[in-house]
Amino acid sequence: MPFAKKPQVFNASINELTIGTGDKAVTLGGQNVYNLYTFDAPIANRPKVGLEISDNGCDIPAALFAGVDCPVERAKKAAALDCVDFLCIRFDGADPNGENKSVEECVELAKKIADTVDKPLVIAGCKNIEKDSELFTKMSEALQGKNILILSAKEENYKGVAASAGLAYGQKVGAESAVDINLAKQLNVLITQMGVNGKNVAMNVGSAAAGYGFEYVASTMERVKAAALGQNDAALQMPIVTPVGAEAWSVKEAMASAEDMPEWGDQETRGIAMEVETAAACLAYGSDAVILKHPSSAETIARLIAALM
Repeated sequence: MPFAKKPQVFNASINELTIGTGDKAVTLGGQNVYNLYTFDAPIANRPKVGLEISDNGCDIPAALFAGVDCPVERAKKAAALDCVDFLCIRFDGADPNGENKSVEECVELAKKIADTVDKPLVIAGCKNIEKDSELFTKMSEALQGKNILILSAKEENYKGVAASAGLAYGQKVGAESAVDINLAKQLNVLITQMGVNGKNVAMNVGSAAAGYGFEYVASTMERVKAAALGQNDAALQMPIVTPVGAEAWSVKEAMASAEDMPEWGDQETRGIAMEVETAAACLAYGSDAVILKHPSSAETIARLIAALM
């Protein structure tokens, strides 16, 4: 008996969310099939690839950024890459337990980058709740009209972030939860109840490096997409944006130097491999965009997406 292919197409779809302006704006989501299931139905908006730039300097061994200390110059180099759809600017230096850069200094840097590059921007903080809340408010105001994505609004600070970014200044809001579908849904509901349009919200449901509890990430993403598409759950139909680089480059396989672990081979090669493996898995299980650190990883993932689309 011949095989009869039965496409699995859903009546529901993932929300479309656009960041950036002009010709370089990118749109996430929009599909009514599971991630990369182009054999079931055409997918209008392919998954997107972002490259992360830290205000503190390059913390990975990437030749593209070698000797380039200025974040604006690194952003220019990153934006010039065809494989990069958007930039994520992470303000590690704002951490009160680190350099404790002022919000004003961070905002000035963001404005310089926004005026220098033409690709969409995602703004990430230093993971200090109080500092990030102030930082995100000022960033949203200073970059009004740039249609940026603020990453991320968490349970502890979503009210301030949603009110400033999503309502006062018309930016996109990233809702960050910790690898749990119920927490992700609850945060989306809370943000939309404040008046933010759900179609202006993206989700960061969390991640982990491949081999480090990633099965929880995979399960969460699968359940989110199944509920969004199969159950038409509007509270989970936001596209998923996953910062992969920070997780992939923080594990021992990527951090250990060749001198410390000569049997493991070149450190840069290992880090790229870990990042590519993690990003590919995130895309397969539900991410609509991944944020990477190494340009070679971005190029590899872009080629993978092109081959599958």
